[in-house]
Amino acid sequence: MKIKILLCLATAFLFVACVPKWKITEYSSTKIPLDSTTERLVNRQYINYLQTISVQMDAQMSEIIGQSAQTMEVSRPESLLSNFVSDLLRQAATQALLQPIDIGIMNIGGLRTQIMAGEVTVRNMYEVMPFENELVVIWLRGDTLQKVIDEIAAKNGEGISGIKMTIKNRKPFDLTIANEPLDKNRIYSIATNDFMAGGNDELYHLAQRLKIEYTGLKIRDLLIQTFKDATKNGTKVSSQIDGRIKVKNE
Repeated sequence: MKIKILLCLATAFLFVACVPKWKITEYSSTKIPLDSTTERLVNRQYINYLQTISVQMDAQMSEIIGQSAQTMEVSRPESLLSNFVSDLLRQAATQALLQPIDIGIMNIGGLRTQIMAGEVTVRNMYEVMPFENELVVIWLRGDTLQKVIDEIAAKNGEGISGIKMTIKNRKPFDLTIANEPLDKNRIYSIATNDFMAGGNDELYHLAQRLKIEYTGLKIRDLLIQTFKDATKNGTKVSSQIDGRIKVKNE
């Protein structure tokens, strides 16, 4: 019996040892021009299929969903667009969780372009928010939240809601949350996107959360619905600069 086992093992070893080890000894490449000479290679049936989808998508993206009362640009320390979106996150999270949410945070880098005054289309919303970010709520102790705010001040601002502060030399002063001083022992709820909740975009301490709640709501969809709701109510979407972040250079 032992001899048979040894023979099997020897055979297996020889089989493995005989497997060739391939390596590249030479290679070549050829440029294929993408011009009229390649037209004969085109799959016309597939092209027609794609064109049909393209027409449908263009119609959907060109849908006018509402009106913006002003051009909302995005910049630091605060801006019309960053204020609008951070307020929207906090409001939507409050409705989704059926409880008041203390703070909204939207990273400036997540807003890729402005919203022009006048008609707004679905395409505009994809241009502003090209990412599939989800609205989430996280809970932080006040001492950890203080570190997040320090990080925001170091960047000279982000989109914030529910917070007011003055930044001097990239540090926060005169900080209030709902018009009250920050309590380092209190637990605060924060509406943000799932990307930021991972401590990304240099707001590292957002990842030191006590808890996280996923709403299942895409932020782009929230923007689209906001404009549609305003249209139903016969109003335009607007925002304002309210001094939630002030910067003093010394």
